[in-house]
Amino acid sequence: MGKLTYDSTLTADFDDRVLAHIQVVIGAKLRRGESFYFSWRDEPQSGEGRSTVWLHPAIPLAFKYFGGRAPSLNRIWIEALMVTANSSGGLQIVPEPPNHNGDTKA
Repeated sequence: MGKLTYDSTLTADFDDRVLAHIQVVIGAKLRRGESFYFSWRDEPQSGEGRSTVWLHPAIPLAFKYFGGRAPSLNRIWIEALMVTANSSGGLQIVPEPPNHNGDTKA
């Protein structure tokens, strides 16, 4: 289980595979200087609610992975996540689609 830390104040847990994919999407958007929302469902121990943060290039983010190996990336999933990130609702985690041999090494 990896961790995303937002502005040194908020930490959210994600599976390493999910975290690797959202890191690619967030990195691409922030490199272009784009700000956007990111929403996710909270873990049951956090009350099973939803959280949303405003991501901006000036706000510090940290990605911490539990595993020592980088997961392979599914390009189709990255594209699906990017579609949500480019919408008015912002980045939302969608289920991973079949990759059709679209895996690459992270």
